[in-house]
Amino acid sequence: MVKNWKPLLALICLIWVIFGIVTFSKVGYRYIGKSYFQSENLQPQLDNFQSELGPLVLNVPTAEDLKSKIVVTQSEIEEHRNRYGTLGEQIGNIKAQYEARIQEAANVNATDLKTKLEKEREAKIKDITTNFGDDEHVRKKILTQKEALVDKYINAVQEEAKSFVKTNNHWSYELTNIDSGQTFTSGNVSDSSAFKIKYTDQHPLTTSNISSGYLNAIFYQTDTVMDTEDLSETFDYTGIISISKKSAQAEQIMVGYNNFITHQYIFFFIWLTSIVAAIFAWKGRKEVLPMIQALKGKEALAKMRIDYPIGLLIISAFVYLIATQIAYRSIVGYMDPENYISYVTDMLLKIGILFIVAMLFFVQLIWLYDRVNTVQKLEENLKASYLWSLGESITDLFLNRSIALHTIVMIGAAFFGGGSLVAFLLSGDGFPFLVLGICAMIGIPAMILFLSRMGYLNRIMKDTKDMAEGRLNRDVKVMGKSPLAGHAENLNHLREGVRTSMHEQAKSERLKSELITNVSHDLRTPLTSIITYTDLLKNPDITEEERKQYIHILDKKSERLKLLIEDLFEVSKMASGNMELHRSRVDLTQLVQQAVGEHEEDLAQAHLDLRMTKPHEPIYAYVDGQKWWRLIDNLIVNVLKYALEGTRVYVTLKRTAEGDAEFTVKNVAKYEISENADELFERFKRADASRHTEGSGLGLAIAQSIVDLHGARMSIEVDGDLFKVIVRIPAA
Repeated sequence: MVKNWKPLLALICLIWVIFGIVTFSKVGYRYIGKSYFQSENLQPQLDNFQSELGPLVLNVPTAEDLKSKIVVTQSEIEEHRNRYGTLGEQIGNIKAQYEARIQEAANVNATDLKTKLEKEREAKIKDITTNFGDDEHVRKKILTQKEALVDKYINAVQEEAKSFVKTNNHWSYELTNIDSGQTFTSGNVSDSSAFKIKYTDQHPLTTSNISSGYLNAIFYQTDTVMDTEDLSETFDYTGIISISKKSAQAEQIMVGYNNFITHQYIFFFIWLTSIVAAIFAWKGRKEVLPMIQALKGKEALAKMRIDYPIGLLIISAFVYLIATQIAYRSIVGYMDPENYISYVTDMLLKIGILFIVAMLFFVQLIWLYDRVNTVQKLEENLKASYLWSLGESITDLFLNRSIALHTIVMIGAAFFGGGSLVAFLLSGDGFPFLVLGICAMIGIPAMILFLSRMGYLNRIMKDTKDMAEGRLNRDVKVMGKSPLAGHAENLNHLREGVRTSMHEQAKSERLKSELITNVSHDLRTPLTSIITYTDLLKNPDITEEERKQYIHILDKKSERLKLLIEDLFEVSKMASGNMELHRSRVDLTQLVQQAVGEHEEDLAQAHLDLRMTKPHEPIYAYVDGQKWWRLIDNLIVNVLKYALEGTRVYVTLKRTAEGDAEFTVKNVAKYEISENADELFERFKRADASRHTEGSGLGLAIAQSIVDLHGARMSIEVDGDLFKVIVRIPAA
């Protein structure tokens, strides 16, 4: 019974030796022949103390000193001047911001408010104009902002200095400024020290007067940018910084010290026991192989194709590497002085898991070796593998050599680029095997699937060529449910697609014919009236009353013709993308209120009951105010022309759950609307098919163009006679 434990003990010792070698290579230089105060563990505390000692204690500047060093460059002046655009753009934005408010004040006869707003607007325009004409004016603004930041910095440093002195009272120092000769002391550097560092004229302590961390933290809270190098100044000191043995008992030091000593003892134990374990592993090496070969499960794995054992071995190796890293980190992790039991328990658990994973790896490795330890066995297993079968099944890939070459190049580039990227991201941990594991587990299955699909693709291309040459007597073979199989089905539906294409072409021709007919009709009607009444005016026998009547009709028809042409030009310009937008942050609540308010009398005269719903708070969006006004106006005018008299009209503005501003207009149509409501967006398309109304048929087309220019969304819903237009744009 005891004899059976020898090979198992030898295997356990081998695993422990490997773990000892790994840990020694990682941290041996940190713990052998070193004390805590000679180690890297203290260095972060020393670096932090040295970096903050200057700006918080030794070289504390005054606000006046820093303000005297402030520099305002010409580039800063230009950036401040043009931050919100050119002079014209900024003035335009100011005017746009005040235009609606001034107009609203005028509408309610609030003269004082109107005057106040106009004065505010002119003062801002004057200030902006001065910015573009006077560098000194801008420089003073920037200087004031920077001086305010300096005051904030000085206050922050004064508060932090108190905390710094209290937190670092275990450090002692006696430092003399080389230039001024002034000496700063804290504690007693002559006491017996646990740690001491001396600075000389040749190797002085160089400190700054500025804590860039606090200064930058203040800058990031504002739009003001200041180069800290303009304010920074360095000072050299000679002297001593130390930690006395008494101060070494401070909590900040003892926590790190105790952690270091405990880790040192643990690693010394691991390395010494690894040396002893190496002796036992060497003595029992000949008995390990027979023990593993006799384990149950080998026969079941041998019946599988060799792809499975190789895959399992790769996975086991990857898990083994991760378990080693986890066990190592459990040792070097932080130890809570009040809970050593938890630390030890966690460490032993993870080392135990490491042993289990490592034994599984070595068992699989030896089993695989037994299976392929001769050339004949290796050849037999390879020919019976799935990879060999796959190699035979993807010969179709080379039906087209060009595609095969491109495929191989693309896979190679993807593996090289992806592997390099992952290696770069993870190389800092010193764990490159993780890269290989990721590439193997993800890349290899993807490559196998890709190669098989490419063979199928070549077959589809050959069948497609037959179809293109007119051989349509057989379908493309559909295999599986892959995207390529879907493509094959699409090719088999080609005839249906051709019929659909012909139908769409016929529809396009019909819409084009309707467009020409409607344009001709809408332009000819007012033009015919103009010609007719012009001829009537030529008659010298008409009365003055008739002359005035004819002139009135001519004026009305001319305006009608002008409106049609202007609308046609505008919608064409918008559709071509030549329309320029002047975006600004606009209050849509106010804009809708004013735009709809202008038509309240018209709606009342048309016997339409307006019901408006809008939020109490403003909803802002970045839009061109004039264009968005035109959009709202067109939708309301559309209601006036096509809504059924005596019905209600609902206008709604709200903020959606997705953060969009949604504007909705609903009304009951007086004319029957086609089920295909989207055709109403077509130019010269009207709900009034008989074209008795005065509309140009361009209202919704212009509205749609405005929406498209803003990157917004517009939709039409028709339910019987209920006509609904919805416009959505992201709220600011």
